Amino acid sequence: MLTRIDHIGIACFDLDRTVDFYRATYGFEVFHTEVNEEQGVREAMLRINGTDDGGSSYIQLLEPVREDSAVAKWLAKNGEGVHHIAFGTADVDADAEAARERGVRVLYDEPRTGSMGSRITFLHPKDCHGVLTELVTAAGSSASSVPPASTDH
Repeated sequence: MLTRIDHIGIACFDLDRTVDFYRATYGFEVFHTEVNEEQGVREAMLRINGTDDGGSSYIQLLEPVREDSAVAKWLAKNGEGVHHIAFGTADVDADAEAARERGVRVLYDEPRTGSMGSRITFLHPKDCHGVLTELVTAAGSSASSVPPASTDH
């Protein structure tokens, strides 16, 4: 069961400048940063608030570090802006399977390790009314047990 909006991913050309904008305009501070070599991005998570399920909601800013990354290709086609929305869940495996059973294409056969040690998968935007949708189980959740790997967004 989806429990919250975990984050909204925003693609940008210059992470530092974009962080400065969100800090100056909205007062948001960086909660976490990392480079995801597998996905080819540098990211900053800006915590917005806590949620009833013990998680948090974030703005995730994504800057490509390679021209062949999915985010770089998306930026070249679309420019800066909202890249995806992510919903929090206690069990990414079960919710991915439920989506699959409803005819929604799940982009990863098995969830991958995401930001801050979370477990993630994505749903195809053509099956979600044009919105790339991520499912996220936060690290430390009862259903969150995946071997360490490189991080995704």
